[in-house]
Amino acid sequence: MTTYTWQKSSYCAQGEACLNVAADATGVSLTESSDPDGVILHTTADAFASLTHALKTGSPSPYIDVAHTPDGLVLVGGVVTTTHEKWDAFVLGVRAGEFDHVGR
Repeated sequence: MTTYTWQKSSYCAQGEACLNVAADATGVSLTESSDPDGVILHTTADAFASLTHALKTGSPSPYIDVAHTPDGLVLVGGVVTTTHEKWDAFVLGVRAGEFDHVGR
């Protein structure tokens, strides 16, 4: 089992209200902070960099689909399901450059 060093956005609320990001030699992983050993989206460094670029510019990501459901959830890559609040905190961190070093 891989042990990740997780990073979360400084815009996250206290406790477990975050998405976590970790990078290693095989790529970048994204998961809910409340369940870091649960369902994890693992992608290439290039795909993650494309996602963060898309979030900064307001354009769609060509590699990682982000869908908002009618009940207020966000589906990332069809794997990670999170709340709108956690997603917004992650996006604010992306736009502030907190994850620029990940996937590069």
